[in-house]
Amino acid sequence: MSWSVEILDHRVEKELKKLPADMQARFLHVAELLEEFGPEGVGMPHVRPLESKLYEIRLKGKAGIGRAIYIGAKGNRLVVLHVFQKKTRAAPRQAIDLAKERSKEIDDG
Repeated sequence: MSWSVEILDHRVEKELKKLPADMQARFLHVAELLEEFGPEGVGMPHVRPLESKLYEIRLKGKAGIGRAIYIGAKGNRLVVLHVFQKKTRAAPRQAIDLAKERSKEIDDG
């Protein structure tokens, strides 16, 4: 079973490009793991569940910690909804809410 990791749209692409280069490289590495092994085959420290079908790709770099929130979609797709650099220990409620809102835009037809 083949998986693909997709960026929702230009907003998320812009968020990803704001991250430092080492975190962007880490994102690409974990995305490749997800495509090769699927979401069931990749766990901590790379990814972990958040809530209501949302998961996070955990990014660590010289400048701190980042996260990429994604959701599973039809057709073995993992769609990245929001990317941000963390300032607090827990994923900010605002980031989770934004990802939930964006998940409604996914074309699952």
